Amino acid sequence: MKHFFNELFDYSHQCNQNLIELIMKNTGTLPDKVIQLYSHILNAHQIWNNRIDPEQPLFDVWQVHPVTGFVSIESMNYDHSLRLLERCNLDEVVHYKTSKGQALRSSTRDILFHIINHSTYHRAQIATEFRNCGLEPLVTDYIVYKR
Repeated sequence: MKHFFNELFDYSHQCNQNLIELIMKNTGTLPDKVIQLYSHILNAHQIWNNRIDPEQPLFDVWQVHPVTGFVSIESMNYDHSLRLLERCNLDEVVHYKTSKGQALRSSTRDILFHIINHSTYHRAQIATEFRNCGLEPLVTDYIVYKR
């Protein structure tokens, strides 16, 4: 199972790196919503990683980052996720509070899967924004990545 999660995080990281490059090339053309959505992907990934294993102060859920900071934040998030996979038990239950203060618990496995699924969801929203601007979005399908 950990091997599969490693593959998923590799896939997501590759998609994110390609998306960052495309965002940087088209910064002047893209609506602010693209920067907001991609910042949210980064923030949520960092927040969920830190719910499992706190390493750094948390970003705000909708905090907007400068495009120039995307690469370093993405790399930190990816590296943290890989460290979690190395040392965490996927069945371990994590107790945490939501951004609204609600106490909840989830397995490490479910949290890690949520990170991947959440990123995929918002990358699709970003693809729609690209299309709305007349730009060709990235192909980020997992099956295409595996080919």
